[in-house]
Amino acid sequence: MGIFSRMSYVIRSKLNALLNRAEDPTETLDYSYEQMRDELQDVKRGIADLTTQKKRLEIQKRRLEENVEKHNRQAREAVNQDRDDLARQALEKKKQKMAQIEELEGQVASLQNTQDNLVSKKNELQNRIEEFRTQKETIKARYEAAEASTRVSEAMTGAGKEMEDVSRAIERARERTDDMEARSEALDELQDSGAFEDALSDKDSIDRELESLSTDNEVESELETLKAEAGKGTTSAAPEAEAEAEPETESVDPAVEAELEDIKEEDN
Repeated sequence: MGIFSRMSYVIRSKLNALLNRAEDPTETLDYSYEQMRDELQDVKRGIADLTTQKKRLEIQKRRLEENVEKHNRQAREAVNQDRDDLARQALEKKKQKMAQIEELEGQVASLQNTQDNLVSKKNELQNRIEEFRTQKETIKARYEAAEASTRVSEAMTGAGKEMEDVSRAIERARERTDDMEARSEALDELQDSGAFEDALSDKDSIDRELESLSTDNEVESELETLKAEAGKGTTSAAPEAEAEAEPETESVDPAVEAELEDIKEEDN
């Protein structure tokens, strides 16, 4: 098989598959039914035209028959007047008309046979069309019922295209919801960690820790005041040496230690 033959075969197969997918059986049946009805109308028009031609010949035949009767009367009248020559002419004309009548009778008979055949075929075609219409309606009802059942089954099982689109939409919505929840949790975590304050404030971690210690000391001091007013104050305070945590032994920068000592002396 040559390349062009293969291309032609592939194209025809693709077109056939496309037509099969696009074809609606109910529309095809309706179209076929209309085509058959058009053919029936053509047959009826043909029969009507044929009948018209036959009627014209019959009218012409009747006129010739009237002429034959007239020529008979002319011949008798000529004989009564001893005009054999005129009688002879009348009889010749009668003979010609009789020949024409015979020819017309043959044509009329032939048209009648043709008409009878067409009427028979028309009746047969009409019966076939009625049978086809019954089958068409039955097939259409079955197809529409099967189509409706298929749509219901697809909707219930999620196999239809619309349900596939709905499933994809639900999946996308679920993914976006998960992303939004994760983003919300991340923002809450950043808020709790103070990352937003870092971005909006010029305070560093040491400033925030010192403020937190100052707030804690104020709370403790107010609590002690309330206890003293209620007579529940502590009898003795723990030695300052015990309150303070023992410093961990670690290497300290001498310059930092010297600056820290200066700050303590300034506070005292």
